[in-house]
Amino acid sequence: MKKIDVKTKKIFDLEETIAKSLFEKYTYPWEVFKELGSFIEEIGATLPDTEYLKIGKNIWVHRSVKIMPTIALAGPLIIGKDASIRSCAFFRGNVIIGEGAVAGNSCEFKNAILFNKAQVPHFSYVGDSIIGYKAHLGASAITSNLKSDKSDVVLHLEDAELETGLRKLGAIVGDEAEVGCGSILNPGTVIGKNTTIYPLSSVRGCIGKSSIYKSADDIVTKAKKKPAAAKL
Repeated sequence: MKKIDVKTKKIFDLEETIAKSLFEKYTYPWEVFKELGSFIEEIGATLPDTEYLKIGKNIWVHRSVKIMPTIALAGPLIIGKDASIRSCAFFRGNVIIGEGAVAGNSCEFKNAILFNKAQVPHFSYVGDSIIGYKAHLGASAITSNLKSDKSDVVLHLEDAELETGLRKLGAIVGDEAEVGCGSILNPGTVIGKNTTIYPLSSVRGCIGKSSIYKSADDIVTKAKKKPAAAKL
């Protein structure tokens, strides 16, 4: 991927998140973490109480969402309309769960955004990460957010070394990407739109859109779908 390919609008459809105005302030998606918590509190205060239940100081949950007794909630947090929040999900603050998204069984979320209809159904950790519209993390997929030497995360691109200025940065997963079960997304991983990651992969770096990641040495471009034949 080149520097232009990791810009927010190349990876995400901003119409599919309540955080659109926040993303539009910045060039790169990880920059939103600078003020994610304050943004949630600001926009949360504007949400109508006829639609959202406010819990404590800074948690807003849409009234269509079922809150199970085994869920742990810490704010700032917004959970959108028709989201599926499953048993033992753990929210550690600075989290947005989009409309129709899935925050699944025994998953942990911290400093994270799930776009509308994103799915993280089973046993995953999503920290300092963004999961795009209709993207899916298979069971036990993990976003690793801290390098072993604790240094800032740098993106090594085809045409640039892009410093994020962040000590903690997990994964940026583009719209409609599929991450296979048991995969590890190493700190600063960027996955383009409509890309598929094979199960049990250890992914490092930036993977272009519409790719199939089989291993670091075997990444192929998806074949373009042929247009349907016209009916006579």
